[in-house]
Amino acid sequence: MTGSTGARLAVAVWALTRVALLLCVTKVITLPGPDVTSDVSVIYHGWSEVLKTGTYPGSDVTWQYPPLAALAVLSPALLPFLDYASAFFVLAFVCDLLVLGLLLYAGRGDGRWPAGAWVWVAGVPLLGTTAYARYDVMVTAVAVAALLAGLRHPRVLGALAAVGALLKVWPALVLAGTARGRATRTAWTAAAVTAAGLLVVCTVAMPGALDFLGSQRDRGTEVESLGALVFHVARQFGWQGRVELHYGSLEFLGPHVPLVSTLALGLSVLAFGWLLLWRLRAREFGVSTPADAAFAAVLLFTTTSRVISPQYMLWLVGLAAVCLVFRDSRMVLPAGLVLVATGVTQWEFPLGFVHVVTSDATGVTLMFLRNGLLVAATLIACRRLWRQTVTGAAGEGGPATRSGLDRATEPVAS
Repeated sequence: MTGSTGARLAVAVWALTRVALLLCVTKVITLPGPDVTSDVSVIYHGWSEVLKTGTYPGSDVTWQYPPLAALAVLSPALLPFLDYASAFFVLAFVCDLLVLGLLLYAGRGDGRWPAGAWVWVAGVPLLGTTAYARYDVMVTAVAVAALLAGLRHPRVLGALAAVGALLKVWPALVLAGTARGRATRTAWTAAAVTAAGLLVVCTVAMPGALDFLGSQRDRGTEVESLGALVFHVARQFGWQGRVELHYGSLEFLGPHVPLVSTLALGLSVLAFGWLLLWRLRAREFGVSTPADAAFAAVLLFTTTSRVISPQYMLWLVGLAAVCLVFRDSRMVLPAGLVLVATGVTQWEFPLGFVHVVTSDATGVTLMFLRNGLLVAATLIACRRLWRQTVTGAAGEGGPATRSGLDRATEPVAS
């Protein structure tokens, strides 16, 4: 199969699966389980009305996002001939197409292959309607664009990372794997300057722009998180807790929940410590290292989070897709595990969410399977990143080779 034939096939499969998604979110086709589109038609729409008055919806505890999230929430106004929800779904579709185009373009040339585009083609429908019913597809598009642009233009990488971080924080992690020296200085400086400038503009434009900094403080243990497995099992032995809507998600409340939430925060601190140690020890930065490091970093913080909402899987699918643009990436197995975990995620939400909330045998099995896959993907990704950039470099004499640095700055094939 030639490259052009493979690209046309990827586009065809993408189109078929995305039309199916649009039919589902517009309710032409009705799926079992809770209505995932209500976040758009009710919550996002309500926020947009508040934002139009010139203030952030700080009185709503479910608003926990950085200031540029307002742009995503207000974006349906770009299509005034559609109702709010329909316009949002169309824009999600456009961002999905943008990611596909970026991956297909980046996958051309020596040392590249179309596997990244296929990861994206498969991963989004595996998540199901949630992919178009949250603004995470827009954020993921920014993160993918940042990593791919960074191959040639570290300054653009930094600027887009800052924009993504002010949309939903996690895209700041795409800066974790920039090559030592000039590339890092350029990208990180651009990110700091862009973020500072945008924060000043947002703060001056509307009150409440910085409220998100304390919005996660009182979050508990969400029912789909790794820590929640403790209580799913404990329920089988008479634990007297409960599940309630809390800060915008269903969380466990009751005895020992604060302890587990604190331990989850501790795991996130350890994850940050490992990432910092890796950054200090890494010596070999290849062309795939920025994507591989970003993927491993987001896996770390997703898996250890007190909340693992279904849409978080879209972040991992997007970053896995960028990794697999490069033939020398070592993330093939972790990417495959993430794809399987994404399929299981749709099975547990929305299709089987009642089982998760009630912690019955089906729900517990689904959560152990999904979170077990995430843990496995995280450990394998981190081990392979370390071996490729630290252990392997040390085996070759320590410092990065000239060829390794050259590969890290190799331009995208045109």
